[in-house]
Amino acid sequence: MSEKKVDLLVLGAGPGGYVCAIRAAKQGIDTLVVEQHKPGGTCLNVGCIPSKALIHAAGEFHNAVSYSAENELGITAGKPQINFAATLAWKNRIVENLNDGVSGLLQRAGASVLYGNARFLDGKTVEVQSADGVIRVHAKNIVIATGSEPIEVPALPFGGNVMSSTEALELTEIPETLAVVGGGYIGLEIGIAYAKLGARVVVVEASDRILPQYDSALTAPVAKRLSALNVELMLNAKAHGLSGNKPAGNNKSGSNGAGNNLEIELQDGSTRSLAASKVLVTVGRKPRSDYGLEELSLTMDGSFIAIDNKCQTSMRGVYAIGDVTGEPMLAHRAMAQGEVVADVIAGGDTIYDKQCIPAVCFTDPEIVSVGLSPADATEQGIDTTVGQFPLQASGRAMTMERTDGFIRVVALKENGMVLGVQAVGSQVSELSAVFALAIEMGARIEDIAATVHAHPTISEGFQEACMNALGHGLHV
Repeated sequence: MSEKKVDLLVLGAGPGGYVCAIRAAKQGIDTLVVEQHKPGGTCLNVGCIPSKALIHAAGEFHNAVSYSAENELGITAGKPQINFAATLAWKNRIVENLNDGVSGLLQRAGASVLYGNARFLDGKTVEVQSADGVIRVHAKNIVIATGSEPIEVPALPFGGNVMSSTEALELTEIPETLAVVGGGYIGLEIGIAYAKLGARVVVVEASDRILPQYDSALTAPVAKRLSALNVELMLNAKAHGLSGNKPAGNNKSGSNGAGNNLEIELQDGSTRSLAASKVLVTVGRKPRSDYGLEELSLTMDGSFIAIDNKCQTSMRGVYAIGDVTGEPMLAHRAMAQGEVVADVIAGGDTIYDKQCIPAVCFTDPEIVSVGLSPADATEQGIDTTVGQFPLQASGRAMTMERTDGFIRVVALKENGMVLGVQAVGSQVSELSAVFALAIEMGARIEDIAATVHAHPTISEGFQEACMNALGHGLHV
């Protein structure tokens, strides 16, 4: 067994871990990153990036299919075909290029990377089982950035035809029927993509609506679009496991040639047996803790590691960032925390004090939520002014054939300071930074209303929403 001493040890090379390591190494800190698999973590390898690639490819194919029938644009084409193997190869090239990019960034910054399984011995020592044997690492500071993993439902353990999002993004063939258990953003993003690729998709959700973290006004256009895509929604329904095998027609799932029956309990107590080529379980994620976390006796917040505004745990010299620290479990939050920790270890007085973390749902249409919603403000007893602009009144939305959705601003009634912005519509994810910037800079609705917005763009809807909040909207 060999031993190594470093100033900073980062466990995990996901978005939070690699950003922390790069920033620390650039400030002259001797930094080592331990990663179990590939750099980039869940987001780059089996989450954000591959799912967005699949979503884009599915959207392009769906658009091509629409041109094989008569349409208002006057475009006609033959029936399109998809070479799914080529699609996957393209997706994998993107992931590989980004893997190489992260590795190069770490190397150029001066951070070292060790691949293997890490386990805490104490608050300053980690043992790593690597390809070269066991390496014991002693560190002055340690950052836990190990991320999260899908929650497994006892009645539907992963394996065979039951998948997590990881396996769903690695299917080699398009399933004939895909049952999605859980109507959150992960299940809907992947479900919509496969529906556009030609799969029959059924979403089973235990609550009375999809995407419960967003208000119903934002989710209504998504629900309507699901219907247009022939996605079946089963609300107030509970999946109770599989009940054996049943022939599922022309099964293209790449499985054992038979579709499992998913047993579902409906709201009225009756049951339904659904033959599905594949079952995707997306009921949430949990923090990873299989690295000897119990050896540290840290203060916990439920299953998450409790941290202060410098992302420090209850143990001096031990920090935690990203999904292991709780909601929101988002890559960009982890990145921001990683920057803070690197600066703190370098001797800075930086704290984590973000006014908002944008939440983006890449469904069709997309959803963006930043800051407080009207309901949040009411719950906190804040007197607000709300302005909304429907995309039905947007010239740019009309030219894109996507007028479903709206942009909404929530402002403090006293002085017009922007407290929150929400939007649902095609490509509104690209406005998330603008919405967040308004809140972080303390903008008022008068500032945004008076700012010249390019025409014709979807972003004009933000200006119009602010004008409506002020009582002098122009285009509604």
